[in-house]
Amino acid sequence: MFGTQGYAAASRRYAAIDAGGKIEGATPHQLVKILFDELLLAIESSALSAAAGDSAKARDKQVRALMLLRALDSSLDFDKGGDVALSLGVIYREVRQRLLVAVPQNDAERIMSAHAVIAEIAGAWTQIG
Repeated sequence: MFGTQGYAAASRRYAAIDAGGKIEGATPHQLVKILFDELLLAIESSALSAAAGDSAKARDKQVRALMLLRALDSSLDFDKGGDVALSLGVIYREVRQRLLVAVPQNDAERIMSAHAVIAEIAGAWTQIG
């Protein structure tokens, strides 16, 4: 029924609808959790693609991860968050740097080290929520 391109387009539309359903009515805390979940998926997909030698897909997922990191970084409230917000900003910049170095080198291990950092923060975010 679907060719390769038709299937990919349908898959993207379904993902957009699914994401829209998650976002609608979500609290600010839940929105940040969604960003973390999507970021972890993008980083993992980038690592898997790099390990498989698919550098184009690894870069595509890297771009998505970088956009999600930017969204998380821009959501930090430095007035209310104080040192925690400052620390998270530093961590997000470090993860961004790891991805910028690792993806062009197809270094799946280093990409996954970025994943581990974000997974720890995401786990803490889930626990406080």
